[in-house]
Amino acid sequence: MRRIAVVPGSFDPVTLGHLDVIERAAGLFDEVHVLVVHNPGKTALLPISQRVSLLQRAIADAGLPDTITVASWSMGLLVDYCLEVGASVLIKGIRSQVDVAYETPMAIVNRNLAGVETIFMLPDPANAHVSSSLVRQVAALGGDISPYVPRVVAEYLQKAPV
Repeated sequence: MRRIAVVPGSFDPVTLGHLDVIERAAGLFDEVHVLVVHNPGKTALLPISQRVSLLQRAIADAGLPDTITVASWSMGLLVDYCLEVGASVLIKGIRSQVDVAYETPMAIVNRNLAGVETIFMLPDPANAHVSSSLVRQVAALGGDISPYVPRVVAEYLQKAPV
């Protein structure tokens, strides 16, 4: 039986921390679905289709395995997607106790609803301080985001109005 995991997130934009978690998840599972989801609690910088495209290009540029699939999901529960693709695990990157407090109730509900477990993955210390919202702020103020995001994202955001 194939071990399938889903790495969900808004990825607005994808960061080097995201890529680190995706790469490590790919080393643990036979198949990884990186799922761009709509977060109604956030105002998006990039449309979902652009986030999917940037993720696909960043994953390819990083030479990550072809066992990684990038998709989007905006209707229904996250566990519905997991059941649809046969995933039994969600992988969530967490940077701090704040992330743990936010993610724990959702992990419990996902397990109760569909038997989908959640694994919390700690970031590489080099990326522990990086978040998409921080990247958006730095980019909006004209700062250099290249240390925090894949090259394709830095190039895209330099050309696009933030």
